[in-house]
This record gives sequence, structure tokens and C-alpha cells, in this order.
Amino acid sequence: MVCLTDKPMSGYDLAKNFDASIGFFWRASHQQIYRELGKLREKGLVQSQEITQSGKPNRIVHTITEDGKKTLNDWSKKPVRMPSLKDELLVKFYALENMDVDALKDQLTVRIDQHRTKLSQYHRIKERFYDGKSLTRNQQGKLIVLQMGIDNEQNTIKGLQGLMEKISGL
Repeated sequence: MVCLTDKPMSGYDLAKNFDASIGFFWRASHQQIYRELGKLREKGLVQSQEITQSGKPNRIVHTITEDGKKTLNDWSKKPVRMPSLKDELLVKFYALENMDVDALKDQLTVRIDQHRTKLSQYHRIKERFYDGKSLTRNQQGKLIVLQMGIDNEQNTIKGLQGLMEKISGL
């Protein structure tokens, strides 16, 4: 529903948009997105309109309703839980004496590269959509979250590099 606050979208557009935005911070499969659209429609939070297309399947465009906007506003007032962290790589350090340190170094190298890739993606998004532009309130919110993602990736890379330095001396 959050994605639909920008503009009406088809399920396909919504899934694509999700992958390139909220998907960095929240996981949902395309099937989940389509299921949720159905549930939201049943509750009157989203309305759907079929648009006829020639030569290809009809397109169903979803729009958030006033009840949907009210539900989002109510949701914004509810407290959120602290996210849980499950990281198999970090758990391995609890039994460091029984671990292959060279294998851990390799795994740390891969993880650092993965975070550098994500950091690079975030920077490209920021440059393309936000730098030097006059932003709407929704865009400002997205930029705040994006900057938090950038900061998180930078801190994670720094922390993983620190781990690498610590186990390199073992």
C-alpha cells in the first residue's frame, strides 16, 4: 500500500517498484504482493481498474483509497518492533577456535563485496533520483531512508573490515 501512495500501479509495476525501493529494506515475493493486493481490495483499501490493451493482456491498475490512506496514517502511529538479526557468518565467530580462519576470511571478503555492491546501488539511486532536485515530502522520506541505508552499509563494511583485521592476526 505504501508504494501506491506515489501513483496508481499495476501489480507488475508495483512488484518492480518494490524491488527497486522498499525491497532493499523489506522482503516480499511477487506472489506475496499480488496476494496482498487482493486482500487490500477486499478490505476496500485499494481499488482496481482493468484497462483494456490491444495485442496484450489487459492491465489491472491499483489505486489506494481514502480508507487506505487513513489505514496507513493509523498504522504510522503504532509502535514498531526492533528488527531481529540472524547472521550465520557472525555466529561462526562464537566458535572461532573450531573454525577454519582462512575460510572465514574468504566469507568476510565475499560479504564485504556484497555490501559494497549494495552501497554502490544506493549511491546510484541517490544520484539519479534525489541529488540536486526539489523533492516532495514523499521523496524526502525516501531520501531519509536511502541515506540511512547508505550509512548502514558504510558502517557494516567498516565493521566487517575490522573483523577481518582481527582474525588476520590469528
